[in-house]
Amino acid sequence: MKYLDRPEVRLGDRVRMGDDSGGVVVFSIDTDEYSEEYPKADWAYLGVGVGIKFPKYGLIHFAAKDQDLELISRATHEADAG
Repeated sequence: MKYLDRPEVRLGDRVRMGDDSGGVVVFSIDTDEYSEEYPKADWAYLGVGVGIKFPKYGLIHFAAKDQDLELISRATHEADAG
């Protein structure tokens, strides 16, 4: 999955949706990246998309681009993804 105006969504990206700017990409089925907290064995069955954990909204699975999803920053290393 890609952002509307950005590159592909990647594990550990910090994102905003609505008034919740604390979202973190915790898995990406599309790039085969999974955090320790959200392992492949639990989420790959969804087939496509990404999982983003928000403080306000909780975990949301996105199977396609969402116009309200905005990249704030990329993860600097794997430790940022968990």
